[in-house]
Amino acid sequence: MSAQRASVDLVTSWVSDATMAPSMHNAQPWRFRYMPAIGVLQLRMDKTRSMPRTDSTNRGMHLSCGAALFNLRVAAARGGWPALVTLLPDPAEPALLASVEFAESAEIDNVSELYPAIGRRRSSREPFADEPVPGALLDSLSGAARSEGAILSVLGEWQVEAVLDVVAEAQQDESLSPEAREELARWTASGAGEADGIPVDAFGPHRYDGRAPVRDFALGRPVPQRRSAIFESHPCLAVLATAQDRPQEWLLAGQAMERVLLQAALDGLSTSLNSQALERSELRWLLRDPRSASAAACPQMLLRLGYGPVVPSTPRRAVSDVLDVEG
Repeated sequence: MSAQRASVDLVTSWVSDATMAPSMHNAQPWRFRYMPAIGVLQLRMDKTRSMPRTDSTNRGMHLSCGAALFNLRVAAARGGWPALVTLLPDPAEPALLASVEFAESAEIDNVSELYPAIGRRRSSREPFADEPVPGALLDSLSGAARSEGAILSVLGEWQVEAVLDVVAEAQQDESLSPEAREELARWTASGAGEADGIPVDAFGPHRYDGRAPVRDFALGRPVPQRRSAIFESHPCLAVLATAQDRPQEWLLAGQAMERVLLQAALDGLSTSLNSQALERSELRWLLRDPRSASAAACPQMLLRLGYGPVVPSTPRRAVSDVLDVEG
């Protein structure tokens, strides 16, 4: 490694970009600690932001933190400091998800090309146009997932039907569970000035027609001035999966997910994530495609892709709330 250490200001700016990553219910469950004397940045889960009902294994937290880690890699690479990442460096401390060192280099890491998309990426809960996504773009997104050790399978028509049935069952279960409703309400009751959770104005419209799998964060609660809309009848869906289903693969999946989302943003696509069916193990495995080469793969996230309107970003915690600097 280079003897020169990345400055605190540089690392702070990279962490700021990292926090633009998506997370379940916008909980932003990450903590960073930078040790300038040795040039190491640590990433930990913030377990105060866990969701015992909907994410009992912390798989979703790992995906969210993996997405933040990928943004960090992109931002550092853009600045000429490629990141050397060690996942789960201490078995005795499972909340320590990664340690990162930075080496100043004149070589360009290809992930730096994705940097402009960090500020553009959004989770859209708006209707998308019933316009097919070109096969070449879908192939490119599948390649982006492979670059991070994951599999992105775009679903065919019959698979979409099956997946929509699974998502509908998951949504019905959620609506009937007081524990799930209470947990969801915790992260969807944010008001003006709050820096986390999903604000009401980001719920998107109520779907009164169409078949897109968009989570209804209102769950029957009245939302003043919320409009209704027709969503796409032929949604473009893809399942992100990994070969195994351990914390390390969850972190890989989070990085692959963000790489796909950033590439999609550069390609002019709108995206949204749906984890409802993956929050119950008995439903999660129904998302596997028995005919594909990835039939034995472990589903990690359901993605919706298409062409939709530009939507505002959701709030973010201040960097000072998620980054500690030693010394």
